[in-house]
Amino acid sequence: MLVLVAPGQGAQTPGFLTPWLELPGAADRVAAWSDAIGLDLAHYGTQADADAIRDTAVAQPLLVAAGILSATALGAATPAADAAGLAGAVAGHSVGEITAAAFAGVLDDTAALRLVRRRGLAMAEAAAITETGMSALLGGDPEVSVAHLEKLGLTPANINGAGQIVAAGTLEQLAALNEDKPEGVRKVVPLKVAGAFHTHHMAPAVEALAKAAADLTPADPKVTYVSNKDGRTVAGGAEVLERLVGQVANPVRWDLCMETFRELGVTALIEVCPGGTLTGLAKRALPGVKTLALKTPDDLDAARELIAESA
Repeated sequence: MLVLVAPGQGAQTPGFLTPWLELPGAADRVAAWSDAIGLDLAHYGTQADADAIRDTAVAQPLLVAAGILSATALGAATPAADAAGLAGAVAGHSVGEITAAAFAGVLDDTAALRLVRRRGLAMAEAAAITETGMSALLGGDPEVSVAHLEKLGLTPANINGAGQIVAAGTLEQLAALNEDKPEGVRKVVPLKVAGAFHTHHMAPAVEALAKAAADLTPADPKVTYVSNKDGRTVAGGAEVLERLVGQVANPVRWDLCMETFRELGVTALIEVCPGGTLTGLAKRALPGVKTLALKTPDDLDAARELIAESA
C-alpha cells in the first residue's frame, strides 16, 4: 500500500518550481491558478529570492500549487479517481493537508488554491500582531521536551515523530529556549516561517478561514484521508474541511499520522514536490517502508516504478 504525502511550509527553496514548469501543460495550469488567486505563482516559484517566498501569503499557495503540479505529472492528482488508483492513502503536513484534500477529491484544484491563498493571507495578518516564530528540536524525549516547552510558555506546535518536535511562540520565548534546551535535545534549529503557526497566536486566522470555507462544497474523500490533527482517518468531506480550518491554531501530530500509516499497512511513501522533509521523518520512524521524494521531474520515473511495485 502506498501513501502520498504533501510537505508543509518551510520546504520551499528559491527556483524549485522551474523544472516542473517545463513539463507539457504545466505553465498554462500555473498561469490559470495565478489568475484565479491573484498571485504570480510562476514568478515566485522561479525568480523570487528566499525572503520573498518565506512570506506566508506567498509560500502557502506556492507549496500547494507545486504539490498538485508534481502529483499531476505523476498521474496522482485530481480527478480523485487518479489518486485513488495510485495511492491507498493521502496526508499532508500543516498546509500540505490542503494539497492532500485536492488529491482525495475533497476540493478541486482551483478551490484548494483559493482556500490556501486566503489561509496564507489570514495567517500572515495574524503573525503581524506579535513577533513570533518556530524552532525545531532535534533529539530528546518527547514527554520531557513538551513539559520543558510549556514551562517556557511555548507550544509544541508540530510533534513530528522520529525525535523531532517544533516549538512555537514569541521571539523572546524562542530565545530562552535556545539558551535553555530540554534535557537530551541536541540542537534547536530556527525555521524559515514567519509566525507561530498552529498555536493560539493564529486564532484570528481561524475565523477568517472559516468564512472562506463556508462558501465551499466539499466532496467526501475518494481515498483514505489521514488527518494531522490526531492521525485519524476522515471519511466525510465536511469534516475534512472543518479540520482544515481548525488546524491553523492546533498542533500538527505527524507522529500519529505515521502510526496510522503503519496500522494501515503502508509499504511505500511518496512525498510530492518540494519533497524531502516527510520522507526523512519516515525513514527514521517507519523502517522497512520505501520512500521517495519528488524534488524534480527527474524523480518521476523512480516514483512510477515504486507505484507499480505497490499496486
